[in-house]
Amino acid sequence: MKPTAEQLLAAKDTTIPDVSGPGLRVLFCGINPGLWSGATGHHFARPGNRFWPALHRSGFTGHQYRPDEQRELLALGLGITNVAPRTTAKADELTAEELREGGAALRERVLRLRPRVLAVLGIGAYRTAFGQRRAAIGRQPEGIGDTEVWVLPNPSGLNAHYTLDGLAEEFRKLREAVEGSTAVEG
Repeated sequence: MKPTAEQLLAAKDTTIPDVSGPGLRVLFCGINPGLWSGATGHHFARPGNRFWPALHRSGFTGHQYRPDEQRELLALGLGITNVAPRTTAKADELTAEELREGGAALRERVLRLRPRVLAVLGIGAYRTAFGQRRAAIGRQPEGIGDTEVWVLPNPSGLNAHYTLDGLAEEFRKLREAVEGSTAVEG
């Protein structure tokens, strides 16, 4: 479904539910939902967002899922959440305070759900939300409880620093660390 201009406008500052549950292998964490996600109720819904292709090309999924198939990830031990819950046209509309508050709420969520890995998709948001100014892409030295923390590049089409192949490579490194080098069926 392609949202109308009115639907996109109405989606500003709304929230969408997480795709999560206890004991996931990986809980992917976006910065915040965009307006397309708010209008459709699906994470990473905007055409041009590279989350779904990177997830597939990295071997996490056996085929490329669509945003409206997001709940099917749970059967693969994968979930989706966000640092900040409110929808915006661009992530830079969020304040540093919103990111820090979102980071604190995310810590609590991770301690409750206990995924094996939290994968934050966006280095700048991670640095602000968790007060880690020198963090780099990849596995982080400090986890949250028993959960490992990884930072992956933001899959937004606006992130020109990474090509789709580059994103998929970073996702693949995480997948291999989580489950070895074999791809997942599904």
